[in-house]
Amino acid sequence: MGCGRVGATLAHSLESYGHSVAVIDQNAESFRRLPSDFGGKKVTGLGFDRDTLHQAGIDDTFAFAAVSDGDNSNILAARVVRETYGIENVVARIYDPHRAEIYQRLGISTVATVRWTADQVLRRMLPLGATDEYRDPSGRVRLCQVDVHPGWFGRSVRTIDEASGARSAFVTRYGDGVVVAPDTVLQENDILHMLVDADHAATMERVLTHAPNLED
Repeated sequence: MGCGRVGATLAHSLESYGHSVAVIDQNAESFRRLPSDFGGKKVTGLGFDRDTLHQAGIDDTFAFAAVSDGDNSNILAARVVRETYGIENVVARIYDPHRAEIYQRLGISTVATVRWTADQVLRRMLPLGATDEYRDPSGRVRLCQVDVHPGWFGRSVRTIDEASGARSAFVTRYGDGVVVAPDTVLQENDILHMLVDADHAATMERVLTHAPNLED
């Protein structure tokens, strides 16, 4: 639902992967953003209206993305599709970061555009310790990008995990993601991504943003 720049790009990408796609938008002019060779359905209407959803093929749908420019419309459509039609793979774009957290905990996957963008800009400007990249719906498990003190370079993942009480998931090395093993050594310019319990995140951040103890 939503054929703005995000929706049109998403529809084109899904179709290029071989999926059958239907796009819903209130304004038929919005479909002009789709590629000229787009072969999916174009349905004019509201994404939370049942007649519109049936016209788009909701009964045979595997996944639904609500990416219009309105938080209320996106949440309403996501809830109707999930709760009325039982579609499990539902994602909603939400501008309000507080709402995004609430609906994430209700089991609706959200993309908090404003929060994500702000975090990405800040991370490129300043070292921030630990920044969330993902939280499970309960909010207990966090996947974080962690700024580490240079003293940790040359240390093994095993040493880092034991000292921080968290678990290294992967590193970004020269632009590529690398799944780590216990004997993987953290290199200069690596970006470290760690899994951590939410209650332990502050401890992890405090340990890794300072030089390791001599005995580590």
